Amino acid sequence: MDQAAFHFINTQLTNPVLDIPMAALSSWAVWWPLAILAGVIILLRGGFHARAMLFAAVLAVGINDGLVCRTLKDMVGRPRPNDTVSGVRTIDLARATPRLLAVALPLRVKTSDVKKTPNRGKSFPSSHAANCFALATVIFVFYRRRGWIAFVPAAIVAFSRMYVGVHWPVDVLAGCLIGILCGLGSVFLLKIAWKRFAPAILPALHKSHPDFLIP
Repeated sequence: MDQAAFHFINTQLTNPVLDIPMAALSSWAVWWPLAILAGVIILLRGGFHARAMLFAAVLAVGINDGLVCRTLKDMVGRPRPNDTVSGVRTIDLARATPRLLAVALPLRVKTSDVKKTPNRGKSFPSSHAANCFALATVIFVFYRRRGWIAFVPAAIVAFSRMYVGVHWPVDVLAGCLIGILCGLGSVFLLKIAWKRFAPAILPALHKSHPDFLIP
């Protein structure tokens, strides 16, 4: 079932019009500068609620990527599709500095050959999906009325990992679930810490914002 779903996405749902957007969304090197820029803008221009959201998001992604996903990848050791199955279509942006310039260059499109590809075992779970869903979950918790919109780009990024041929559907689904749990867990931990320690450390700020989830 996992392989059948992957091959359907990787072969039947591909379209030349989608190749560059999917490769760009699947490349962390393209959009991390934009993420940092957004974070700086929030720090400089955002209010307490936005800054609290940013802090929770950084914590969630840090726990998710640096601890949970990395540990699971080493424990499970599941090979990527393009490392275990011949004929997998993989696409990637061309090499460019900065990476964003690569969207204007021809893509690197390959067809996997397991006889020539090393078995690296870093497929489960998808860190891209987990990080994006952790971020989307935090945004949703802080901005519930409109925050659900954050799950749309997160889902597209998750889908792109199968489209470009580097993750199985189960890897992506697991990543989404892990990201949601890390997002909720991070907010829960911060809420407890704020309630317990902020009155003593930041009394004036805590008095103005006894619950950092409320604007």
